[in-house]
Amino acid sequence: MEKEKIDKKDHILDIAEKIFSELGYDGASTRTISGEAGVNMAMLNYYFGSKEGLYLAVFERKISAFRTLIQNIGNDGSISTWDKLERCIDNYVDRIITNTCFQKLINRELSLNTRTELADKMVDILMSNVLEFKKIMQEGVDDGSFHADADLEMAIITIFGTKNYLINSQQMVSIMLGNNVRDEAYLEADLKPRMKTYMKRLMKSYLVKQ
Repeated sequence: MEKEKIDKKDHILDIAEKIFSELGYDGASTRTISGEAGVNMAMLNYYFGSKEGLYLAVFERKISAFRTLIQNIGNDGSISTWDKLERCIDNYVDRIITNTCFQKLINRELSLNTRTELADKMVDILMSNVLEFKKIMQEGVDDGSFHADADLEMAIITIFGTKNYLINSQQMVSIMLGNNVRDEAYLEADLKPRMKTYMKRLMKSYLVKQ
């Protein structure tokens, strides 16, 4: 019975993620989501309480999966600090390139000033992942493999900021790269490995003592 409840919640979250990504927070309605998910409004409200609660549940599920992955990499004592950061970058790029709709949704909601409470909750969730990146970078400083005077905050902003520019300035980026960054095949075959190589070379040259 418990597994059935979990499966039902996951199904609702899958549908809600799709609709929120397509329509945005304002454009999506819990009635539309419940209809597409094949559940009644009472069940949706029972699980999530409100539209905001449902949105944050979608958001938290997406972000927490990556957080767990980063934590597992960070706790791996068999690899160097740089190897940890390298793996984090690889996994980060994999997720942002294959989930551009969700990334746009994040940026759109955070750019609005009309729902500061929702934005604050989103930022709190996102910051947990940012802090996992910083923890690994700080480990490199502490163990002497990274430069002691490295500006870790700016390094993190560079990683996340590159993603934001790629996703929010697609027309300009397409012209710069000479390819349509809305093309799934191009994203997977070309942009993803290109971005991984760039970010890792950039971070290694800045952080790692040669």
